[in-house]
Amino acid sequence: MAKRDYYEILGVEKNADADTLKKAYRKKAIEYHPDKNPGNKEAEEKFKEAAEAYEVLSNADKRARYDQFGHAGMSGTGGFSSGNFSMDDIFAHFGDLFEDIGMGGFSSFFNRRGGGGGGYSHRPQSRGTNLRVKVSLTLQEIAHGVTKKLKISKHVPCQQCSGTGAKGSNAYSTCQTCRGSGQVVHTQSTVFGHMQSVSICPTCRGEGKMITDKCPACQGVGIVQGEELVSVNIPAGVAEGMQMTVGGKGNAARNGGIPGDLIVLIHEEPHLELQRDGSNLLYDYYLSFPDAALGTTIEVPTVDGKARVNIPKGTQPGKVLRLAGKGLPEINSYRTGDLLVHLNVWIPKKLSHEEEKTIEQMKKSENFKPMPGKEEKNFWQRMKSYFE
Repeated sequence: MAKRDYYEILGVEKNADADTLKKAYRKKAIEYHPDKNPGNKEAEEKFKEAAEAYEVLSNADKRARYDQFGHAGMSGTGGFSSGNFSMDDIFAHFGDLFEDIGMGGFSSFFNRRGGGGGGYSHRPQSRGTNLRVKVSLTLQEIAHGVTKKLKISKHVPCQQCSGTGAKGSNAYSTCQTCRGSGQVVHTQSTVFGHMQSVSICPTCRGEGKMITDKCPACQGVGIVQGEELVSVNIPAGVAEGMQMTVGGKGNAARNGGIPGDLIVLIHEEPHLELQRDGSNLLYDYYLSFPDAALGTTIEVPTVDGKARVNIPKGTQPGKVLRLAGKGLPEINSYRTGDLLVHLNVWIPKKLSHEEEKTIEQMKKSENFKPMPGKEEKNFWQRMKSYFE
């Protein structure tokens, strides 16, 4: 079944700002939360659907790509749009959005640790920072797609403690602030009576325990500086300035949290002969006057080599030849652009005495006087057909 539009799911306009998106998502999440709809599979799917929509639209890079390419542009971006996520992933990612509602019941939806009512267990996790890297691509790599292996310098999980930050399994003690629950309850007196809200324990950051014996290699943070070889599949048709998100390949998080993402910025290396115009390629070719008048066969460069093109007799300056399918593929599409060859006629700047005499003779011929017919396009008509 086709996916619904993300803006439609959240009930917002396409120009909605970050605050509007957040309010719309919180409203949907509260409406369809499993604790309010126990055993209701349809509500659970709508809850996931809203989380997926917000995860994309709240990320500037993903939102720009979605606005340009729709759901087809989400492949390879990681995150919830891949469809590979659970309810616990949603709570870990967005639970903090509900801590400031001031309504204990709804706040506790995202902090419940099990018990009656079918609540979900959730311990908030730290998140690693994103990394950005620029990848340079040749025109040929853009035409066919390519897999790049990138050596990334970043924070990686400490091998000695497996990212926990603790020296061993017995190197913990129960947090005295929350008594191991990972949560603290705040009671506030209002005109409506006492209101309770639940938030993450500030001492243990929701873990419910404290490290008493830190790993000597990472000093208890669970991460160290290192390198990782990351394979990035870049689809055909990408362009200068586009960004791809490789989920989970950014900096590792402290104490076994959620890793950040790797943001890949596309840089297009200029080609020596061809120019790019969207999915089309442009090439200027200069004919000699005899070749334009008598016709000839020329070779023009393509992405993968050369192509032979027949030039008919009487070719006029400014004519554009279209080599269908010799351009670049459009990203997430089956369409391929064309190679447009713009023909110019080269007029020599200096002539020998014999050459001048020959041209003077030609000048006297009626056939060499300009007599454009109706079939000859003017400059503006040629420009229009150039982009058709």
